[in-house]
Amino acid sequence: MRRTLRWLIVGFGFLGTGCSAFDTNPYAPPPPNIIVIMADDHAQRAISAYGSPLIQTPNIDRLADEGILFSSSFVTNSICAPSRAVLLTGQYSHRNGLRDNRDQFDGSQMTFPKLLQQAGYETAVVGKWHLKDEPTGFDHWKILIGQGHYYSPVFLENGEQVEYPGYVTDVVTDLALDFLETRDHDKPFLLLYQHSAPHRNWMPSPQHVDLFADQDLPLPPTFEDDYRGRPAAESADMRIDDLYLSFDLKLQADAYGRETGTGGNAEFDAEASWQASYERMSEEEKAAWDEHYGPINADFKSNSPNGTQLTIWKYQRFLKDYLRCVASIDDNLGRLLGWLDRHGLADDTIVIYTSDQGFFLGEHGWYDKRFMYEPSMKTPLIIRYPAGIEPGRVSDALVVNLDTAPTLLDFAGVAVPPVMQGKSLRPLTLGRTPADWRQSVYYHYYEYPHGWHDVRPHYGIRTDRYKLIHFYGELDAWELYDLEKDPNEIENLFGREGYGTVTGELTGRLRALQREYGDEMDHTK
Repeated sequence: MRRTLRWLIVGFGFLGTGCSAFDTNPYAPPPPNIIVIMADDHAQRAISAYGSPLIQTPNIDRLADEGILFSSSFVTNSICAPSRAVLLTGQYSHRNGLRDNRDQFDGSQMTFPKLLQQAGYETAVVGKWHLKDEPTGFDHWKILIGQGHYYSPVFLENGEQVEYPGYVTDVVTDLALDFLETRDHDKPFLLLYQHSAPHRNWMPSPQHVDLFADQDLPLPPTFEDDYRGRPAAESADMRIDDLYLSFDLKLQADAYGRETGTGGNAEFDAEASWQASYERMSEEEKAAWDEHYGPINADFKSNSPNGTQLTIWKYQRFLKDYLRCVASIDDNLGRLLGWLDRHGLADDTIVIYTSDQGFFLGEHGWYDKRFMYEPSMKTPLIIRYPAGIEPGRVSDALVVNLDTAPTLLDFAGVAVPPVMQGKSLRPLTLGRTPADWRQSVYYHYYEYPHGWHDVRPHYGIRTDRYKLIHFYGELDAWELYDLEKDPNEIENLFGREGYGTVTGELTGRLRALQREYGDEMDHTK
């Protein structure tokens, strides 16, 4: 009877964004607990719930089986710090002030954790923060300094630096579970549980170094893309062929003699950075690494591939290490879900799994993100809430990371401020798509010429079928894709005969979105 009553309340008690039946109904359950799990650079193609041919992720899949998976989930700016700021504020980068990784987050502005804290939630963040400012709106915080280290990570804990032994994904989970154990049990809680993995330089845990060791992972169909008709893609510096042998691929200097590859930044001291990462390991951890990588390095030294075979070798090495990092995230998610089960909190806790953006896993011959192309712009989004979401749902509605903040406020019965530019996903979780739901997504990337990878600034619009991109500035190039006929985004149709009407319609819709979101620009530049 308790569950039946709850479903009636959940299904019919919420009549609008930010309006909650829980506020006045004496039979309503308390506000839900909330856990937001954010990985770093986790592509949809590296999750088996999204149909990955590369890896099995049983614990992430469990969330999808017991909740809702969004198949068309996007970010508004595919780069670490800006994406995190969008999630916190529910506003585009030009509105929250954090356009690229050089910027510092303005912690005085409104965020959804602050609003939940004001509504009586106990709030905490552990793991990656990456916003160059101390967290505000949190009762407890233990954050990695910058990107953080895979081994012996250093955390900033309420102003003090503390180094923990071990592997970062395990440590972040330990800290998350510690908060759950010691929190105020009379309050609902919000926990941002944020991993630095599988961010570059993809260092697996000792428990996973052998995973995929005897497999040859499949090459994506665009692995040998020649970038014809796409000058921005051609000029970008993020090819797998140019990965650092040391920092990225864990080859010691004596295995190859000298470093090759630009790795996205020709001034970066790859060998010294790799050596510093290696030295953070304990002797036991080094032994596990050397046992796995030593024979591979020796074989590379005596039988060095070249040309296309070297590029494929780099792809296999990079992707296996990336997936090994994902495996650690999935294992640790299992620890968290097990804790919720044992403490009777699974039904009443919203658990979100997402990433700050997607990632190229060899598509177009690339690693990294930044571009508005599908592997980078798409991000995983899965929500489980047994008390409020029927299991096994899949939504193909266009959703963006702007929507997380208003969604969580809506579920918590807290009014969504008009300044937020996203929409609550709650109707979609109930199987209803509002008549006015968005039909297109607006995107804007800024970081150029500073930083890494030489990806030109661009903005664009993505509908359920088409994508129009404008690379502005000195390049001034347009790209148009028919995603139904060309899902890999190889054929730039801009200026082609027969596409004038589509281009005109998309351009008009693009300008309308820029006006709606307050991102109007001088389009002649």
